[in-house]
Amino acid sequence: MAEIDLSPIKLQYDTEAERSVLGAVLGDAGILPDIIATLRPEHFYVDVNRGVYEVMSTMYMASETIDILTVREACVRHGVFESNAEATNYLSSVMNEVPSIGAAVKYAHIVTEKYLLRRLTLAAREITDAASNSEEPADRIVDFAEQKIFDIREGVENKSLVPIRGIIYDRVMALDELIKQSAENGGAPVMTGLPSGYTDLDRMISGLNRSDLIVLAARPGMGKTSFAMNIAVNVAKKCRDKQVCVFSLEMSKEQIVARMLSSESGVSFGALTTGRITPNQITSFMTAANVLQNMEVYIDDTPACNVMNIKSKLRRMKNVGVVIIDYLQLMSSAANYNGNRVLEVSEITRNLKIMAKELNVPVIALSQLARGPEARVDKRPLLSDLRDSGSIEQDADIVLFLYRNAYYDKTDPNQNVCECLVSKNRHGELGTVYLGWQGECTKFTNMEYRLQSADGS
Repeated sequence: MAEIDLSPIKLQYDTEAERSVLGAVLGDAGILPDIIATLRPEHFYVDVNRGVYEVMSTMYMASETIDILTVREACVRHGVFESNAEATNYLSSVMNEVPSIGAAVKYAHIVTEKYLLRRLTLAAREITDAASNSEEPADRIVDFAEQKIFDIREGVENKSLVPIRGIIYDRVMALDELIKQSAENGGAPVMTGLPSGYTDLDRMISGLNRSDLIVLAARPGMGKTSFAMNIAVNVAKKCRDKQVCVFSLEMSKEQIVARMLSSESGVSFGALTTGRITPNQITSFMTAANVLQNMEVYIDDTPACNVMNIKSKLRRMKNVGVVIIDYLQLMSSAANYNGNRVLEVSEITRNLKIMAKELNVPVIALSQLARGPEARVDKRPLLSDLRDSGSIEQDADIVLFLYRNAYYDKTDPNQNVCECLVSKNRHGELGTVYLGWQGECTKFTNMEYRLQSADGS
């Protein structure tokens, strides 16, 4: 993008509010926990104020005593001030000038507000320069503009080299929260992601984690769309404040909802499509309909959409919990690869991973498999079976395969069992999760499972 000319821009800031925050903390370090969660060093406009607050934050993380003497020594040590005398003069003045220590949170809010206005001003100039000078296509510039505004709305910082102490602070605080949650659960491990609704799977992949690209693949007929819709409903049930966004490139929204209703009600999909339904089934159906209509599930059935379209729609949502795309090979690319589908799918998966990271949500992308499994004695899928694979395996954080042996062997005694193969997992172990399969209502369930042999033993 074009170089930004900052000369005519007036950036908003409030030096008095910045100094008041510092003075309040020096007067009563006990208020720091109330402001440190939302106020970051980069929110300060004046360099010296930013430096002092960063020192305070580091001391807080290390559980060090925070007062004018300790902060003075640390500031000199970190180069915020050149001498003790300079540090003493500055810190004493901000401490003496603070209007009210009790209003520290309000002062911090003012500092953050001014910071957001500065970012908005700079973003507006950058968008204007891009629209005026860039030779890129208009839809890319629109995407660029939307991303800029979205980042400000979500509080996302411009990516740059950052000191490790800030990252460590975030991890320490996150671990502290996990320890507390584990203690409240009687010492049981805490799942970091959203629950998929499948206990053994969640245990293996730690739930549906933010910024993860999860590829769910299977041969036709294995139930990958049903499994994905089951996950969508499970997340919506357990996380009422989260929005579940489904992009269906193959089925219409009516077909998707029909599957959800069948799974939720237990009424067979066939009965719903033929109308041959009993009074008891009608009651179950209406109960399921009432449950589903109150869920934060959103469905888009636009055909052949691309990552840019999806990202633009997701930015308009307020609290996305998980994104499901059905399916990968039906997506289009904004670029022209002259019929080279492998390169095109590779770009799509790469952009899906970038989208998951930018929006900080788990993205579940369904994928077809090549015909490789059909030619093998053991028809369980392998990573090499991913169709138009390119970078699918490389970009995905987790790869799940669905496999039902009963699909191929009608004499298998385990007709209602599905294997979910965790074949790639950046969060931990690989392995097999066994699920129950109710084909008549397209529903997967948790199960305690022991393989049966052909003789029933």
